[in-house]
Amino acid sequence: MRTFNTLVAVLLAAGAASALANPLAKTECIAPAKPGGGFDLTCKLAQTALQDAKLIGDPMRVTYMPGGIGAVAYNTIVAQRPDAAGTIVAFSGGSLLNLAQGKFGRYTENDVRWVAAIGTDYGAVVVAENSPFKSLKDVMAAIKADPTKVVLGAGGTVGSQDWMKAALTARAGGVNPKTMRYVAFEGGGEALTALQGGHIHVFTGDAAEALQQRKAGAKIRILAVMHSKRLTGDLASVPTATEEGFAVEWPIVRGFYVGPKVSDADYQAWAEAFTKVMATPAYDKLRDERGLFPLALTGAPLDAYVKKQVAEYRKLAEEFGLSTKPAN
Repeated sequence: MRTFNTLVAVLLAAGAASALANPLAKTECIAPAKPGGGFDLTCKLAQTALQDAKLIGDPMRVTYMPGGIGAVAYNTIVAQRPDAAGTIVAFSGGSLLNLAQGKFGRYTENDVRWVAAIGTDYGAVVVAENSPFKSLKDVMAAIKADPTKVVLGAGGTVGSQDWMKAALTARAGGVNPKTMRYVAFEGGGEALTALQGGHIHVFTGDAAEALQQRKAGAKIRILAVMHSKRLTGDLASVPTATEEGFAVEWPIVRGFYVGPKVSDADYQAWAEAFTKVMATPAYDKLRDERGLFPLALTGAPLDAYVKKQVAEYRKLAEEFGLSTKPAN
């Protein structure tokens, strides 16, 4: 009898340990900015999708960790929480661009484990609802006439993806990007608030982010999207930058990474959960509601995609005379 009881105890203990070891039992998503921007949108999409599909235990906690447009979160995970198996961190194409320029300190794209890309967005040119600018052509004509009188702003410093969107558009319009007046904010939410307050005139952000804010009551207008063709749904009436005469495309991947010391088993658990949820019609609906477009990559294919994108961004940064060396 004692042997039987001992065996039961061992099995119960093993079961408890297994439950505790499950990275999806108690989860957290870190949004590397203040609430209201694209990272917030990304975390909340995962939170809803995984919970609705019953692929996680307790409701996912969303934590905000602003600083350095993702640098603080990246450094925290790599240096302080490298084996936090239940924690995923949101990233975007902007994160990859910053990595390409060494803006995350001594860490590179090789220092985390890339788990899943869950959709893509596209760059957008946005103005306040009462703005005199009615089209991207109007904006570019004003900048060309006097760059000092048009203040652009977004959630990123010089060299960030939001700055790059503005710089590429300016260059396409024959304006030297170095003459632009650009104000950096910590996240798209802050920039959109400044836009509505009249502190900046033009926001170069993300289409889905702007659309969600508009639906939530933000008094803004989307003038153009940076894609080769018009987007669908609520953005179908918005012209592309190319239609306006400025051949600029800027896709924005959205996804997650985990710390470098997360085990292969835990990493695979996350990758498989995202693979499973993204194959459902319910997920397509959730993604579409947030204005994101299909892009489903997990595990090794995502890792290869990230490495390729970072290499391309390094070349682009060099074209604009931006540093690609890690910060001290």
